[in-house]
Amino acid sequence: MGSQVSSVAMSVRAGQGSDEVLVSQAVWDYLAAAGRPWLLEFQDKQGLSAGIVRRGERGGCCAVRLRPIEGGARAGGGTTGDPVSPATRKAFIDLCRCARKEMSKQEGAPKRKRSLLPCVGVVEADGEGSLLPPPPPQPRRSQRQQLRCTKPADLGSALPPPVGQEAPPHQEAELGAASFAEGEDVGTSCSICMGEMVERTTLDRCGHAFCRSCLDRAFQVKRACPVCRLVYGQLIGNQPANGSMMVERDPDMELPGHEGYGCICIIYSFPPGIQGQEHPNPGVRYPGTDRVAYLPDSPEGNRVLGLLRRAFEQRLIFTIGTSMTTGMHNVITWNDIHHKTSIWGGPRCFGYPDPTYLVRVTEELREKGITAD
Repeated sequence: MGSQVSSVAMSVRAGQGSDEVLVSQAVWDYLAAAGRPWLLEFQDKQGLSAGIVRRGERGGCCAVRLRPIEGGARAGGGTTGDPVSPATRKAFIDLCRCARKEMSKQEGAPKRKRSLLPCVGVVEADGEGSLLPPPPPQPRRSQRQQLRCTKPADLGSALPPPVGQEAPPHQEAELGAASFAEGEDVGTSCSICMGEMVERTTLDRCGHAFCRSCLDRAFQVKRACPVCRLVYGQLIGNQPANGSMMVERDPDMELPGHEGYGCICIIYSFPPGIQGQEHPNPGVRYPGTDRVAYLPDSPEGNRVLGLLRRAFEQRLIFTIGTSMTTGMHNVITWNDIHHKTSIWGGPRCFGYPDPTYLVRVTEELREKGITAD
């Protein structure tokens, strides 16, 4: 029976960007060596470069970031400042899927479970942007059909801990309503490992299903659905804890495209400090910084301001890493929640007018679990 994982509040360290894909180390090593022509073709066609930015906490997997190439032409007509599109993300997932199949052929071994393969991305119906033809669609059951086939007794059972480990109390509460698939949908494959389902576990809010062990390992990196990125619980980032967020309003300043409203000025301030265990280089100092961002003092702008306050409290606005503009290491940088740091100049200058900015930043916040609900 398909199990259900509840959305009870959870906490997890974040800092991962929306342009990252989780890939097994074995598949990435293959792409970097024997499969490098495929990787170079992907980078040339999409106008992106791919490289490891982080390894999984327990090994076996790594996070690959897709970065725009300066001066390169992005597939779909995007610009350097735009986030990676779902179609481009799916093209990279297809590339890794093809590499995994080629590895299986060379090993001459039967199909078996593997480490984490790409698990971030939105699969679109038309498959636009894919380098390789998509795999044949697998039969799926709707959430209602899965619930109809689930025993009532199974809905209240908890996920047992891994062999040789005792489940902590908070884990029992977080994964309280879960059960396993036994004997149904045998032909359905797990979208993380690309193998057959083992101890099928279904996320209750989005209905996506995975192997229990694959989902456990994916949640160690980020507690979000590996397919649709819907957050389960509350993300806690690694933004320095000694910062402040101040808000000032200027009723006489109008932002282009938002005439008739004043301006909200957000001032972020961070003093210098020392990196902690959650940062890339614990014990290394980082310099302080001050950042200013602008929102229209309209109903929509104030709604986004409230979401940004929550994101700041959850330490999600900034992180410590390498600056994409200066190339400096061990500095405070934006963490994939885009801000307007200029009043004029449009999107290319991170300013206004930008008719879709408030919609885009709301979606970026939603992906980190920050919503108006």
